Amino acid sequence: MQIPIILIGPMCAGKTTVGEKVATKLNIPQCSMDEVRFSYYREIGFSKETQQQIGEKQGFQGMYAYWKPFEAYAVKRILEEYKHAVIDFGAGHSVYEDIKLFQQVEKTLKPYDSLFLLLPSADREESIQILHQRLQQITDDNDIFKLNKHFVKHPSNRTLAKQTIYTKGKSADTVAEEMILSIKRSESID
Repeated sequence: MQIPIILIGPMCAGKTTVGEKVATKLNIPQCSMDEVRFSYYREIGFSKETQQQIGEKQGFQGMYAYWKPFEAYAVKRILEEYKHAVIDFGAGHSVYEDIKLFQQVEKTLKPYDSLFLLLPSADREESIQILHQRLQQITDDNDIFKLNKHFVKHPSNRTLAKQTIYTKGKSADTVAEEMILSIKRSESID
């Protein structure tokens, strides 16, 4: 089995839920970037105080920009530490506006064949609407909605992904089975 298995995509795409299902079915560990990211960020100078100051002056968009170099570093670190696991990235860990950061992450992810983008639909607008409805269950922050729309429309995820799985109307178990079958098929071709 081609491990690690990496899941990328916007917020509320189901990365963590599907990642847990895949890990259980394959009897391997699962690691969520959102659970470990700040420990990696701190390795290269991340400061909660700086984040807070930026947030107060520039809002969520400022904090998002502050996180980007730390996110690129965290991609490298999680893959060093969790070589035999299912890893679900935070939504921002696969989207980069800065070309140098994007190229750094692209180079880091290039060797990994089991890299899946999860989206509700092939239609971007439909994906945005579905994800917006899911997000409304956890927040009413308009900045978060705008950012998630950006994650869907930005080309980074589609460029990085080796495969895309559309999840609309499918259970997490079904998506996990589809992912595992896809990995097995690609292994038999190699």
